[in-house]
Amino acid sequence: MKQKNWKKGDFRPKRSLGQNFLTDDALFDQLVDLSGVGPQDAVLEIGAGAGGMTKALSKRCREVMSIEVDETLLPILRLSLEKCHNVKLIHGDVLRLNLPELTQPLGKFHIVANIPYYLTTELMTLLLTSSMPLQSISVMVQKEAAERMTARPGEEGYGMLAVRCQYFYAPEIALDVPACLFTPPPKVDSAFVVMPRREKPPVEVNDEALFFKVAAAAFAMRRKTMENNLIASFRVSREQAQQWLTTCGIAPGARGETLSLQDFANLANIMGA
Repeated sequence: MKQKNWKKGDFRPKRSLGQNFLTDDALFDQLVDLSGVGPQDAVLEIGAGAGGMTKALSKRCREVMSIEVDETLLPILRLSLEKCHNVKLIHGDVLRLNLPELTQPLGKFHIVANIPYYLTTELMTLLLTSSMPLQSISVMVQKEAAERMTARPGEEGYGMLAVRCQYFYAPEIALDVPACLFTPPPKVDSAFVVMPRREKPPVEVNDEALFFKVAAAAFAMRRKTMENNLIASFRVSREQAQQWLTTCGIAPGARGETLSLQDFANLANIMGA
């Protein structure tokens, strides 16, 4: 069964799994180029789909481990990838698999994924909080999600996802991908986000867990001020919250979505002193 046949009736994309497939080999090669992976690299692909990206990765990389949740795609993938001897196909739900154990044989590795919109935040949070030796994350997501991952303070969509992405990685939208390139076409456009791992975070924090707790507090209730969010999240007096903010040069009336990673770092370091 050739890859092109799946769209002629061999397989019907499932809305329940958010399945929208790309079929352009030239685009797959472009996406692999943008991801920056090379002959010495191992890659974990999340969402093999019909195998187009998998084959492009197999031509470029040392080793590819590809996860696909839909068992009805497995026969198509096995035939499509039969000549790709450096590809290991895994059937399973990425949110339920033991990824650290599964990927341990890869050593340091890169992630490439085409993420259904409804899974973006949950899957990205899983990856961003993992201790796995990730070197980069390159993901196809809906455009709105890409903008949330790369948003800056004060911009619409800036929140906890942006803070986590930008603390560990240097995310950028590498390519806009219109809906018409997918089968079936989704209702919105997508974007390919490339996130190389930072050698070290862009801000210095004394307690990483506290840094993320402070950031989470900032976005817990967006309509409330940072002062009120600190009071609610850390159960402290208004005077204490005001003191922390004033020491960091942050106006008590400021809202969390206006604060930078440096602001969160300064605040966490003062609170933990």
